[in-house]
Amino acid sequence: MKENNPKVSIIVPVYNVENYLEKCLDTLTGQTLKDIEILAVNDGSTDSSLSILEKYSKKDSRITILNKENGGLSDARNFAFSHINGEYVGFIDSDDFVDLNMYEIMHKTAIAEGAEVVECNLHHTYDNTEDTEIGKHITDKKEILMNGRSVVWNKIYKADWLLSTGVQFPKGLIYEDVNFYSKLVPFINKICYVDDPFVHYVQRSSSINNHQTLRTMQILEVLDDIYSFYEEKGFLTEYKDALEFLYTRILLCSSLKRMSQIEDASDRKKALDANWNKLITTFPNWRSGKYLREYTGKNSKFMKAMNPATYKLAGILLHYKH
Repeated sequence: MKENNPKVSIIVPVYNVENYLEKCLDTLTGQTLKDIEILAVNDGSTDSSLSILEKYSKKDSRITILNKENGGLSDARNFAFSHINGEYVGFIDSDDFVDLNMYEIMHKTAIAEGAEVVECNLHHTYDNTEDTEIGKHITDKKEILMNGRSVVWNKIYKADWLLSTGVQFPKGLIYEDVNFYSKLVPFINKICYVDDPFVHYVQRSSSINNHQTLRTMQILEVLDDIYSFYEEKGFLTEYKDALEFLYTRILLCSSLKRMSQIEDASDRKKALDANWNKLITTFPNWRSGKYLREYTGKNSKFMKAMNPATYKLAGILLHYKH
């Protein structure tokens, strides 16, 4: 790292976002915390995104453009890791934007609390409306793994700490934030929270979340990669019950819902069958799992009601509801 490190490095992967990029960059270059660096990773854009980055970097020396061949979101983020000079590091997607005082308040909180991770709230931003999402202040690490918000762009991370864990984003897979954040959890000594909803998470109609395909099955690879990581690092004994709940919550809630929305019937059946089999083969006794038995939160009754018959019925009903 350089001398006189900036207080925060902000990693911004950029790929064909010419319609959104200027708004994102305006909210980063306009931060009330001036001592930042913006690591803009041009991931092989073929539109005018690079020209926009070059225009902004000429006006603001805090912007560093890192050009690479297209490799996807995870690869772009990982590419910037070796260029981090900041005391803390944050991630923002280039089609989102943030409030101008975000990094000043997040950094002050991190320093005051001595935290490796600071998390804020967020807005889901649509064309004409915004919904505010408020998260819980979770400090127990098993609870963070089971029910924490895995998105990376509403957080800052202590850079030396992050790099020392060796954790990176899984190249070529969607649900990369779940993978990244779940692997970081065992290393956290202190996490703290800021209640302000600083991030505006822009909801695009063309988003992958609105069109499901067999790519949805990549969540199964992501979960197995997390499991293998915990096994290899010696974390499995301590966290196995929490991992069981994570698998149960994801596979029976968000994953089931997404897979039920795959239009092609044979693809839908393939995904739903693999989803159920992943749960029952990895955790055969999931129904009597420690944390599921105790759980009374969102979807608790739904999860506890699942068996081969009710799971199949849920897949059908969710498909037609969609």
